[in-house]
Amino acid sequence: MLTKKQLDLLEFIHKRVQRDGVPPSFDEMKEALDLRSKSGIHRLITALEERGFIRRLAHRARAIEIVKLPESLGGEASGFAPKVIEGGQSTAKQPLGDTMAVEAVHALELPVMGRIAAGVPIEAINQVSHHVAVPGSMLSGSGSHFALEVRGDSMIDAGINDGDVVVVRETTLADNGDIVVALVDDQEATLKRFFRRSGQIELVAANPAYETRVLPDNRVKVQGRLVGLIRTY
Repeated sequence: MLTKKQLDLLEFIHKRVQRDGVPPSFDEMKEALDLRSKSGIHRLITALEERGFIRRLAHRARAIEIVKLPESLGGEASGFAPKVIEGGQSTAKQPLGDTMAVEAVHALELPVMGRIAAGVPIEAINQVSHHVAVPGSMLSGSGSHFALEVRGDSMIDAGINDGDVVVVRETTLADNGDIVVALVDDQEATLKRFFRRSGQIELVAANPAYETRVLPDNRVKVQGRLVGLIRTY
């Protein structure tokens, strides 16, 4: 049995992973659950981990993987499986005899369009460097998708590290708070959280070492929205 707060937090983490491909930060969890301090989030995270619903990933700050969901959130009875895939192998525990054939996993080849800056913007990306196999379940909705290799640490508090590959759905639209590929002045591409306020665009890093960039909306074009993350070790 989970308490209401534990269930609320698990649902919030699950929805954010499904939407963004990465878990929320502790600050975002605190705000979502209307708690006064992050110590309450730490206690809830520990309780969920002890009950086997989540796993904290080693060597990654604030990184969480959902292992299972209760039936009230669509787990177990409806066959929930974690969406975020670390490297090429799932670490979720499976009952003996309950295995999945590799052939049953639907994967698609996506073009890796080069490198995207999670830090100081780099030159705009427009070339395919190679391809990467991506689980079909990671792709969000209709439309074209592509992948980018991350360079920099400005999104580290969102669980996006230097060297990660992000999966992006092509779109020119974004909601406030979405992690997007933004093209600045048709020359610089960067990965940031997107906010539109009073005719201006804010590109917000997930690292306090980086300042928010505030630009006129005619200087920023959304190229796509983050839907997944791939990491190899």
